[in-house]
Amino acid sequence: MTKDTSDAILARMMALHPKIIDLTLDRVWRLLAALDNPQEKLPPVIHVAGTNGKGSTQAMIRAGLEGMGKSVHAYTSPHLARFHERIRLAGALISEAYLTEVLDECYSANGGESITYFEITTVAGLLAFARTPADYTLLEVGLGGRLDATNVITPAVSVITPVSIDHEQYLGNTLAKIAGEKAGIIKRGVPVVVGPQTEEAMEVIEATALRLGAPVIAYGQHWDVREEAGRLIYQDDHGLLDLPLPVLMGAHQVQNAGAALAVLRHLGADEAACEAAVTRAEWPARMQRLKSGPLVEIAGPAELWLDGGHNAAAGIALAEVLSRLPKRPTHLICGMLNTKDVTGYLRPLAAEARSLTAVSIPGEANTLSAEETEAAAHSVSLEAYTAESVTEALKAILARDPDSRVLICGSLYLAGSILRENG
Repeated sequence: MTKDTSDAILARMMALHPKIIDLTLDRVWRLLAALDNPQEKLPPVIHVAGTNGKGSTQAMIRAGLEGMGKSVHAYTSPHLARFHERIRLAGALISEAYLTEVLDECYSANGGESITYFEITTVAGLLAFARTPADYTLLEVGLGGRLDATNVITPAVSVITPVSIDHEQYLGNTLAKIAGEKAGIIKRGVPVVVGPQTEEAMEVIEATALRLGAPVIAYGQHWDVREEAGRLIYQDDHGLLDLPLPVLMGAHQVQNAGAALAVLRHLGADEAACEAAVTRAEWPARMQRLKSGPLVEIAGPAELWLDGGHNAAAGIALAEVLSRLPKRPTHLICGMLNTKDVTGYLRPLAAEARSLTAVSIPGEANTLSAEETEAAAHSVSLEAYTAESVTEALKAILARDPDSRVLICGSLYLAGSILRENG
């Protein structure tokens, strides 16, 4: 085995394909075959696709399963601070030694053939899952669904969270096309839990499920969830649950909790496990209050928050969360990728923020420049500035408004850099 670190192997893997994203499953199937098909040896899989809420929903499913006393593998992407976050083995993040071992094995088995970084690292995750005992495996789709590298399994349950416009250059420029890609995870005869959808997206999902004989467990038809008197009320054919609101903030998290609860109830979870799902879930950089570290020390009496949402639907959800917080002057520090709808993201936030200070995402080739983000903020009538770094942006905001709320937002890549800097 190599003596390289996981970081060194991951860097080599980046050079195996000229594109970061190239949607096809041919390369994945080839490598899986070379490794004796680990995807066929996994504990029962719950496969999660959707535009928004995939990670939060998966986190709540995991908390609920663990509340049932089950051991759970989990695969998510992208990571925030360290790659190891993507692969959780029976509840614990993969160790550096084991990560290095499976990465090295996959790199060797690939034999220098063309394969994307996401594809080969997904195979490494599947290999680790296949070799580690657990009761369930949770797989979060990376992009789309139909041609995503995770779509090589037959799950026990599929999940599709709300579908909206994102990644149009890869998935299509209409909701119907995007929903078709997400619905590509539906397997013949396998139940699919469906979160709230537009009529256009739901028609595509239902048509796919019908063609494949996959039972649909859909919001508004087979289950319902709502916030009522500061509680989460969930109802399905098994009866009514009256639970605390999710620890993950926002009305959209109530909807995500509903999908998670629908999965758990399908798997036979009791009320205690369902309560664990909403009260014990952890998902960083989703309206996360930062409470320690260098940036918090600079902030002093100001509140410091972090969120990684990055599309128009995420902007709406984030604005709703901000509207519910105790009134306090709110300022944004924002950095986004140049593949995102920055204006669509910022438009709903303009009503909740006094200003935006734009930054470029450190070390990210596809960052939108601070000046472009500033211009987009001006276009939605948001007072805007630029800064060389998040630290400089924070200091400038505090000089103008020392007792304020500061939200760092716009990208999971920016959130990851903050968590590394502020760890």
